[in-house]
Amino acid sequence: MSVATLERPETLPREVWVLVSANFVIAIGFGLVAPALPTFARSFDVSVTAASIVVSAFAVARLVFAPAAGALLSRIGERRVYLIGLWIVAASTGACAFANDYWQLVTVRALGGIGSTMFTVSGIALLIHLTPAGVRGKATGLWGTSFLLGTVVGPLVGGGLITISLRAPFLAYAGALIVAILIVWLALRNSTLIASANDDPQPGMPLRTALRDSGYRAALASNFANGWAAFGVRVSLVPLFITEVLDKEDSFAGTALAVFAAGNVAMLMFSGRLSDRWGRKPPVLIGLTVAGLATISIGYTTSVPAFLLVTAIAGIGTGILSPPQSAAVADVIGKARGGQVLASFQMVADIGAILGPVIAGMLADRLSYTAAFVATGALSLAAALVWLPARETLPARSAEKPGHPTPEEAIGAELP
Repeated sequence: MSVATLERPETLPREVWVLVSANFVIAIGFGLVAPALPTFARSFDVSVTAASIVVSAFAVARLVFAPAAGALLSRIGERRVYLIGLWIVAASTGACAFANDYWQLVTVRALGGIGSTMFTVSGIALLIHLTPAGVRGKATGLWGTSFLLGTVVGPLVGGGLITISLRAPFLAYAGALIVAILIVWLALRNSTLIASANDDPQPGMPLRTALRDSGYRAALASNFANGWAAFGVRVSLVPLFITEVLDKEDSFAGTALAVFAAGNVAMLMFSGRLSDRWGRKPPVLIGLTVAGLATISIGYTTSVPAFLLVTAIAGIGTGILSPPQSAAVADVIGKARGGQVLASFQMVADIGAILGPVIAGMLADRLSYTAAFVATGALSLAAALVWLPARETLPARSAEKPGHPTPEEAIGAELP
């Protein structure tokens, strides 16, 4: 890292902006296929459950391959893993457009999940390596904002492409990924800030070392709760709640998700900057509490205005939570190589996203929608309780409370 960067920690390196731009393009592509995938699967004359398996196959592949993706970072370096992952997703998504039967679609979509976990873990690892400690919150806020904006733009374009052909969005997504690959490769190929795996002198952080850190354990708890609520229950249960409880048409679900996303985007950058000043814990605690209480409130709404209001508040809470949570993990890793640590952080969100819809769906079937949303919100509040005794990871704040080793000291203690 250059001397100028050290003297002006508030300035993000050019490479971070490159990753953020690529993340936006990737998210647009992801949003392109989201509306088309279930309908395309149903076109092969399969049941609704079978069509849902196509979506789950992607998530399960991400989860299963995450440890291997973390190990690859130490072997071949973040930039190579990132680009290879993008190529895999581009090729598998393009292949979806040419699938001739249901099982071909399931197979190539699962392969896409492998590539997805590769570029997700390596992208965050690159962001950590490239960003000065004092602006990690700002960087993770930009990262999250770019992805959310892309997922908002993507479905708007994807809906138009569906009118042309159910296969068109997959070809468009593959093209968007190729654009992202070119952006990253051209802009980062001569970067002096990115070292290859063999040239990087930093040791790897074992997962057991990170698990001894109360800040990392707290981040795992909140990411599990966030995966359960934001990526699982909100996508699976909210559309059903809208049609069966609020008695609105199916298309209104898109409006609800857009309202949640708007609240989320509105807070991401503000929260990231705030966490660089106040520390990671205060905004995480506020975000978990706001999101948890708002999610519980959704289960008690009986009118559309009240539903939209608490949905927006839940989005605000999630936006407050996300950047400092990711920045806390970056603080724990420091300048070490943390492939397995990052992979585990991603895995808990994926597990939450898989379990959330199933368990919340069972609660809705056997008890009520209210019970499902109360349980989901309570999980966020429980994660806040895990954060209460956790240490503050922001380097400037943790330096004021001596007694906790730096990441480098913690890794050194693990070496024989």
